[in-house]
Amino acid sequence: MEKIMAANRAYLSRWGAETGDRPLTYRSGVPHPTLNGVIRVCGLTAAEAYEKARPRLAGVPWVWWAGPDSDPGIADGLVALGARELGRLPIMAVETSEVAPPGLPVEEAADPAEFVAAYAKVSGIPEEGVAAAVERERTFGPDVARLVLRRDGRIAGTAEVWFSHGIATLYFVGTQAEHRRRGIGAAVTRAAVRLAHERGVRTVSLTSSPMGEPLYRSLGFRAVGEYRLLAF
Repeated sequence: MEKIMAANRAYLSRWGAETGDRPLTYRSGVPHPTLNGVIRVCGLTAAEAYEKARPRLAGVPWVWWAGPDSDPGIADGLVALGARELGRLPIMAVETSEVAPPGLPVEEAADPAEFVAAYAKVSGIPEEGVAAAVERERTFGPDVARLVLRRDGRIAGTAEVWFSHGIATLYFVGTQAEHRRRGIGAAVTRAAVRLAHERGVRTVSLTSSPMGEPLYRSLGFRAVGEYRLLAF
């Protein structure tokens, strides 16, 4: 779990965190709540953390990830301050040797701009935020692989693979609305796990939405923890 938490913090920090910040916040400037927020709180009360985070994140939509790497009681403390709980998201993991090959052709995206434009439609990132997301993505370097599955030359499914702390973590696993229920989400997830296996990585993790959880369980992923997602 420690590696999973550290890898997720490292990824979200690439979206605009300050090293040594307490609480650990990240601000991409992209007008989408999950791309701005608080990752971790240690050594502060919920009230102290909120007072520090609020001005840093003013002017953008943002969320609070209250998970196993924050002090116990932070989520309940935030709720007492008026935070709304948006959901409880399972942190899931699988051993790479346990997942079958994708079964459909999946490739690495050559153009981050095309990749971001595709996942923006699925994730609800507004058009005016795509350029800022592309600029952030261009700073990630070789630690990221961007996988796509195409239909008729256009991206139908995406998965971003983040390599950090000896594991691989998946983000932006999604399928365009017109291509859903055709096995595309399963294929890009399997391809991401297979890529990690080929690179000698044994464990793949992700944080699942409620809609995605049945798919990931069917592929062999197991819940190992939970984030409570909160917003003010």
